[in-house]
Amino acid sequence: MRQFNSVPSKLFCGVAVVLIFSSCGGGPSRPVVRAPAPSTTGGGPSASSDAPAPTVTISASATTIERRSPTTLTWQSTDASSLVIDSGVGNVDQNGSMEVAPLESTTYTATATGPGGDAKASTRITVVPRSNDVSLTSTDLERLQRAIDEGQVEPIFFAYDKAQLSAEARGILEANARVFRQYERVSVIIEGHCDERGTEEYNLALGDRRAQAVKSYLVELGIPGSRLETISFGEERPFAPDHTEAAFRQNRRAHFVVNR
Repeated sequence: MRQFNSVPSKLFCGVAVVLIFSSCGGGPSRPVVRAPAPSTTGGGPSASSDAPAPTVTISASATTIERRSPTTLTWQSTDASSLVIDSGVGNVDQNGSMEVAPLESTTYTATATGPGGDAKASTRITVVPRSNDVSLTSTDLERLQRAIDEGQVEPIFFAYDKAQLSAEARGILEANARVFRQYERVSVIIEGHCDERGTEEYNLALGDRRAQAVKSYLVELGIPGSRLETISFGEERPFAPDHTEAAFRQNRRAHFVVNR
């Protein structure tokens, strides 16, 4: 019988075994690297960039008025989540109107804020002296102002972040009303003040609510509303400059001055 040389056959079988072994995962496998999926949150434009920019307009029914005369602010906005009007008005609805009677020329600026950014608009009201002011004797004005300066007319104080009148405040207002009745032709300005805590816009609105609360009660006591004007200074004119609770209590007040 003819013999075949087995060496090449063995060599062929060995190579085949190595190839089969390596292809079947006999050794350590290499990790499969996949390309990362495209990000849907990072690197691209934010959601707010697609939001429309807000718009706002503001106007006055009369831009030149006599002192102590009212005018009506009217505003409109779109795509805004909040709307603030400065100069004592504060946060308002996106569309609306309100009557104002500034004591001096004032610019009212409306700021609309939304996901798409901010927008501003302004209107200026010029205040001129009244042409038909009833003449008052300087004696009347000076006597009432002296009564205020000497404490016969007392300021009203408020709790933190409040505009409600306390029982003590109502008693003081009843005494003040008796003094005001002695000078029936003299107008009085009620100033609303706040301590320094809170934003400027918030404190202007809070000061206005305090002044309005005082005016409303004086009207209930028989003082004509036409003699009472209100203005808010917010935190702008503190009576006590310290940053203490005692100073804060002094600054949360409604203060009276003669309207000259």
